[in-house]
Amino acid sequence: MGAASSQPQPAAPRTAPASFTGSGVAAEPAWPRSWKRVLCSVGTAVSGLERVLVARRHEGAESPRGPIPVAEQLPRLVQKVVSEWPLPQFVALFLPEFPVRPPIRQQQLKVLGFVAKGSFGTVLKVLDCRREMVVAVKVVPKVEVLRRDTLKQCKEEVSIQRRVQHPFVHCLGDSWQGQRHLFIMCTYCSTGDLHALWAASGHLEEATVRLFAAELILVLGYLHDLGIVHRDVKMENILLDERGHLKLTDFGLSRHLPRGERAYTICGTLQYMAPEVLSGGPYTHAADWWSLGVVLFALATGQFPVAPERDHVAMLASVTRCSYAMPPSLSRALSLLLSELLCRTPLQRPHHLHHFKAHPFFRGVTFDPQLLQKHPVAVAVAVPRAPETTLDAAVAFTDFDCDLLAPRGQPWPG
Repeated sequence: MGAASSQPQPAAPRTAPASFTGSGVAAEPAWPRSWKRVLCSVGTAVSGLERVLVARRHEGAESPRGPIPVAEQLPRLVQKVVSEWPLPQFVALFLPEFPVRPPIRQQQLKVLGFVAKGSFGTVLKVLDCRREMVVAVKVVPKVEVLRRDTLKQCKEEVSIQRRVQHPFVHCLGDSWQGQRHLFIMCTYCSTGDLHALWAASGHLEEATVRLFAAELILVLGYLHDLGIVHRDVKMENILLDERGHLKLTDFGLSRHLPRGERAYTICGTLQYMAPEVLSGGPYTHAADWWSLGVVLFALATGQFPVAPERDHVAMLASVTRCSYAMPPSLSRALSLLLSELLCRTPLQRPHHLHHFKAHPFFRGVTFDPQLLQKHPVAVAVAVPRAPETTLDAAVAFTDFDCDLLAPRGQPWPG
């Protein structure tokens, strides 16, 4: 989950309807008892949220600001057990994108291990016992969503992933909320990500770079046609499936941006951010094509075109000064493609599929997802995989609202 949207969010309604679509809840006499079990520890969740709100109020009293963020619009939360409608606002706030699930839903899951942990949340490897398959579950604390004022961005991530259906996109499985966390389920990729492959290989052959470039061009073009800008295209957000083909993931910074509109929020990963993003905009979908150029440059050469800096101001200065000289080891066609993608003028970057189909670097390449996936990527499937976790080592999913840090000296499996 990424940076906050630049616009303040309106307060959510104080009440929720007697039933809502997609929540798995029906207005029957037995359900209040289920809700009581789900929300039986509301006081614990409230205490953390109240600390956030009180801190924000003290901070606001010391320095005048602009529009009040949604976290400060919440009323003081009452520490009491809620067993019937209306739901408390810190639960209703995340509806309908994150419906409340009865406890039985979580009992069908077992935690196998950690996939990744970032500043905003944790991705876990989870066994879905009902479907007998391994999935990935992204866990985000509600306190962090409110503290960072990222409610709109949080909901938009789920909304975007539900719209997107593409062979080279990491598919969304389900989303729901617990007492203190939000959960986003996705397919699990056992081969790892593109950054791990790049780190192990140093650099890739041009034939592999060409294949990966074609797959990324197809998925970025698809997203842009839907009016979606990703804003965080980087190797760590590109997973590899069991045959070594790409799956773009992490839509935490993505947003709906229809053709012709502009964005202004500075967000992304410094080394991959386009100059127009670093400068605070305005920018368009062309920012994603710059990020693609950085990815391909690193894959082909083993190094980034510009070294990372401490902040976006210093990074902008480095990007502006850099000459982007292409190593002589690269073919002329690949050097041409990289120089076009890393053009500082956004409108001059290639941004339509026909631009790439006609490019000399892609001569003879078919831009058909099924044909591109016909053969496994040898260099990707050859990377050693971590041993799979046995069911006996799984951790029960009975209390998911807990500290998700692995105990010291006891690394999680998988």
